[in-house]
Amino acid sequence: MQTAFAITNAAAQGVLAAQATSDEMLIESIADGEKGAMHILYARHHVRAYRFILRIVRDASIAEDLVSQVFLDVWRTAGQFEQRSQVSTWILSIARFKALTALRQRRFEDIEQDEVMQIADENDTPEAAFDRSRTSAMLRACMNKLSDAHREVIDLVYYHEKSVEEAGAIIGIPQATVKTRMFYARKALAELLKSQGIDGLAA
Repeated sequence: MQTAFAITNAAAQGVLAAQATSDEMLIESIADGEKGAMHILYARHHVRAYRFILRIVRDASIAEDLVSQVFLDVWRTAGQFEQRSQVSTWILSIARFKALTALRQRRFEDIEQDEVMQIADENDTPEAAFDRSRTSAMLRACMNKLSDAHREVIDLVYYHEKSVEEAGAIIGIPQATVKTRMFYARKALAELLKSQGIDGLAA
């Protein structure tokens, strides 16, 4: 029993230590060739990177391939990270470059996006779950009607919770341009949502 407890306790301490490790510390370890640190960083950020790429390329299989390429680049270039931005911002910058390169190579016009079904709350009634799913579908549809530039900035700020400064760093534009795009993107999205009977987009 003591041995089993010791193993369990050691495992728990390992999990807590991993959670307490900052992204910057992980990058330093990755630069030293530590695969364990790479696994932790991947676990933290691969879903966000996948969703970001998916909104650009609109193809689930391509997004999955590109995520692998993104983290392969992180593994190879961790030693070049200069901590001028958050690690998550750096990863999304790599993801954006990969996604846009894939778009240029494929030269496709508009591939239908494979919608990811959201898991309903167990406490939802069937009617509430249907209504939430319908609203979410309308929002995605309206997002897809925005221009690429407007959809990208909305995605970064609202879905990935990036600041104006971070969004500008990822896209490669001044903060003032980010703010301008945000203003017109929100206005266009509000009008699209209103046409679908959805009001109340926050200012």
